[in-house]
Amino acid sequence: MITVTNLSVAYGEVLAVADVSLRVPPGCVLAVSGPSGAGKSSLLWAIAGAVRASSGTVEVDGLTITDRPAAAAHGVVLIPQGNGLARVLTARENLSMPLLADRALTAVLARRDEDDDEEREHTLDTIDGTIEKALKDVGLEDSGDHLVEELSGGEQQRVAVARGLAQQGRAILADESTSELDSTNRERVLELLRREADRGAAVIIATHDPNVAAGADGHATMDEGRLSWERRL
Repeated sequence: MITVTNLSVAYGEVLAVADVSLRVPPGCVLAVSGPSGAGKSSLLWAIAGAVRASSGTVEVDGLTITDRPAAAAHGVVLIPQGNGLARVLTARENLSMPLLADRALTAVLARRDEDDDEEREHTLDTIDGTIEKALKDVGLEDSGDHLVEELSGGEQQRVAVARGLAQQGRAILADESTSELDSTNRERVLELLRREADRGAAVIIATHDPNVAAGADGHATMDEGRLSWERRL
């Protein structure tokens, strides 16, 4: 469950998100549309803990989100606009980074020794399998060893989606994640995000595409930081 209550985000004198409240239950997909600069990205980044709220609160499954590390540890996955990939790494390496970081954080929180070779090998095998499945799901199973800079813009966007899917989060925040895709791959990605909701995640998609909005369970619009409902969840 994503619960946003009276959330505002300001950059100096500019109010990017203005007193927004919404709830997205597990298993639901919310589309948020609006013109460039309307506040969609700022809303998603604030929910992900990557942007500090000026006022209001964000909760995911009852946990108040205050910063990005806490949000990530709690299963809040952000698929950023512009993909956010490390260009000097391969597609597969980009997928592995958050999974390995999550494994290390889990071990620290559990005060567990990571030096068990058998357990380490099993965990790494599981991570490898998760990565291969995510790449296959977005149609890039043969591109895992390609450097990001060797991929097209649409392929990079699909790698970013695959990285998000591989994390199997409680909340999935997709910021314009279909903007550079052709119709076939756009439908593929939307089906995968729907599958994440069917798994039990709460999903929010920021989009300019009316077809994406039409296929979501709920649809809200933003303009000058303010949110209004076209179709409530």
